[in-house]
Amino acid sequence: MIVGIVGCGAIANTIVNEFISDSGIQIKYFYDTDIERAENLAQIANGVAVLRLEDMLDDVDLVLESASPIALKVIALDILEKGIDLMVMSVGALMDNEFRNKVKETAEAHNAKVYAPSGAIVGLDGIKAASIGKITEASLTTRKAPKSLGREVEEEEVLFEGKASEAVEKFPVNINVAASLSIACNMDINVKIIVDPKVDRNVHEVVVKGDFGEFRTSSENYPFAANPKTSMLAAFSAIKLLKSFGECFSVGT
Repeated sequence: MIVGIVGCGAIANTIVNEFISDSGIQIKYFYDTDIERAENLAQIANGVAVLRLEDMLDDVDLVLESASPIALKVIALDILEKGIDLMVMSVGALMDNEFRNKVKETAEAHNAKVYAPSGAIVGLDGIKAASIGKITEASLTTRKAPKSLGREVEEEEVLFEGKASEAVEKFPVNINVAASLSIACNMDINVKIIVDPKVDRNVHEVVVKGDFGEFRTSSENYPFAANPKTSMLAAFSAIKLLKSFGECFSVGT
């Protein structure tokens, strides 16, 4: 499998530096509006930096998007129409129901697949299993340092409380986890976002209730130094999903 990456920031850098091509999967093509960032990653991976997205589409089996929700909306359908699989990191864009339906329809029509790694949270496997029954309630409380949210505060402050669909509009690059949870639950979950100067990690607390019972998860993730809006676990989840394509033994839903 030949992989191309769109968006050569913190997530892409971690993927390239941590991924070992030992499973028949090669990360080879790189595109970014900042060509220097693409060239830097291409040099590390012994790959190719391209000036246009189209320049990689005839040679890749999968495109990994790690750019932005806006970029995803621009590129997704073009990729899928060529029958190329797509891995999405900017899951927040998929909270747009019209766009998500177009993505699904285009993928199905062209025999392509769309993957969304679990990102910066834990428990998505349990939620997917629970969704076989009825999920009655789901919520996410996210707590981040002021730097991560671009704020300057001296005391804890609730920045947002409402539905995930609203949260991803107000914080498009901070709260992809809310979109992942909502899509997995098949409901617009409740979200609270707190800026807290006492924390130095990205904290996500999830509560899900339904026919199966109830579970709670909590993760305290180290953010990237270069991009504190994003957790290192998000990149690791993409690496693990990539590696799973070449594995013959799988654990987890």
